[in-house]
Amino acid sequence: MDYSRWVFLILIFVSFSATPICSELSEIPSKFLDFAKKAEVFDWIVGVRRRIHENPELGYEELETSKLIRQELDNLGIEYNYPFATTGIVGFIGSGKPPFVAIRADMDALPMQEMVDWEHKSRNPGKMHACGHDAHVAMLLGAAKILQEHRDILKGTVALVFQPAEEGGGGAKKMIDAGALENVEAIFGLHVNPNFPLGKVSSRSGPFLAGSGFFEAVITGKGGHAAIPQHSIDPILAASNVIVSLQHLVSREADPLDSQVVTVAKFQGGGAFNVIPDSVTIGGTFRAFSKESFQQLRQRIQEVIVGQAAVQRCNATVDFLTNDKPFFPPTVNDKNLHKHFQRVAGDMLGNNHVKDMEPLMGSEDFAFYQEVIPGYFYLLGMQDETNENLASVHSPYFKINEKALPFGAALQASLAIRYLLEAQPQVPSSSINDHDEL
Repeated sequence: MDYSRWVFLILIFVSFSATPICSELSEIPSKFLDFAKKAEVFDWIVGVRRRIHENPELGYEELETSKLIRQELDNLGIEYNYPFATTGIVGFIGSGKPPFVAIRADMDALPMQEMVDWEHKSRNPGKMHACGHDAHVAMLLGAAKILQEHRDILKGTVALVFQPAEEGGGGAKKMIDAGALENVEAIFGLHVNPNFPLGKVSSRSGPFLAGSGFFEAVITGKGGHAAIPQHSIDPILAASNVIVSLQHLVSREADPLDSQVVTVAKFQGGGAFNVIPDSVTIGGTFRAFSKESFQQLRQRIQEVIVGQAAVQRCNATVDFLTNDKPFFPPTVNDKNLHKHFQRVAGDMLGNNHVKDMEPLMGSEDFAFYQEVIPGYFYLLGMQDETNENLASVHSPYFKINEKALPFGAALQASLAIRYLLEAQPQVPSSSINDHDEL
C-alpha cells in the first residue's frame, strides 16, 4: 500500500468509522518505526544525542541544550513557546486545536565526572549525562520529526514538552506552574532502561515509582578531647543512635505490604582521631508509594531525629530541603492510558515484547504531571545481545545503546497520534449516507 493511499484510508477512517481501531491505525506504529530506522533519520537522531551528551548542563542551566532544541524545531518547521521554567520549551504539531496530548523529555545532566572514554565524552568537567536525558531529548526530537512528516493524518495537537531540572529540581512542577500543560488532556514519558532488552518496553498500571524526599539533620553536642569524653556531649554517638532508630521506621512501624525506604547516605563530623566534634550532619532520602505513608515517614523522621538526639543530651534541627529538592509524589500510571500503551506498543513491537513489571522505589518528577492530568510513564529497553552489560543510571560509566533511539522516537510519536485519532468523535452510521460522494 503506497503512502498516499494509506493516508487516504486513515482520513476516511477518522471521518466515518464507528470502530476506533482498524488495520490502518494498527499499522501506524510499525510504519513510524520503519521511518525512524531510515539511515538519514537514525543518523540525525544519533547526532543530536551526541551533541547534547558532549555539553551536559545541570538543572535550570540547560541554556545551550535548550538552544539546540529550538534550532532543531526551527529546522523542522515546528512552532514552540519559550521559555518555561527558565529553559523549558513546548512545541506544537497539528491543528493547534483540541484535543491536545503531550509527550515529554527531561534535559538536565548530573554533577559527576564521566569515566567513559569515547569520541563524544562530556566536555564539561564534573558534569555528565549519566541518566539518559540526552537520549530522551533526542528521541522526543525524533518523535517530532516523525509527527511533522505525517502531520496530514493528525487530528488535534501534539505538545512537545522539553523540561529542565528533573534530577531533584522539580522542573516538571515549575513547567506546570508556568502553563506548559494548558489544554493538554494526557501526557506520555519514558526512561531508558540499561537492564532490559532492546526492542522491549515495560511498565504497569497504577503505582509505578515511589514518591521521594530528602532530609538533612544537624546534631549538636559539646566537643572536647577524646580521652576525657565525660567532659563532652558526643554528637557522633547521638547520630549513630539516630541512624539505627530511623531503620526501625520501616522494619517496625510500616505495614510489611506497604513498601517504604529510609536511607541515611550522608554522615559528616569530626576531622581528627582524638577530638570529639561539636556537631555532626547526617542526611538521606525516604520513599513510599502512597501520600499517606510518605507524610507519615516525614513526620516520624523529624520526631526520631529530635527525640533520639535529646536522649543523648544533644540538640537536633531537621531540614527537608524542599526549597531546592521538592518532594516528588508517587508516579501513578492511568489505567486507561495503560491499555492504550499496551495496544500501541504491542502493534509496534509485538505483545510478547510489552511487559508488566513490579513497582520500583526510584522516583520521577513526571509524577507532578500525573497529579494534574492522566499520565503514563514507561521504560525502554536498550540492552543489546552483543553489548557488554551496561552500567546502571547515575553511574560515571553509564552508556546509551543508540540502537534504542528509533524505538523511543517512534513509540512516543505513535502513542500521541493514536491517542488523538482514537479520541475523535464517532460518526453515527446513519450519517454516512450524507457523504455518498466519497
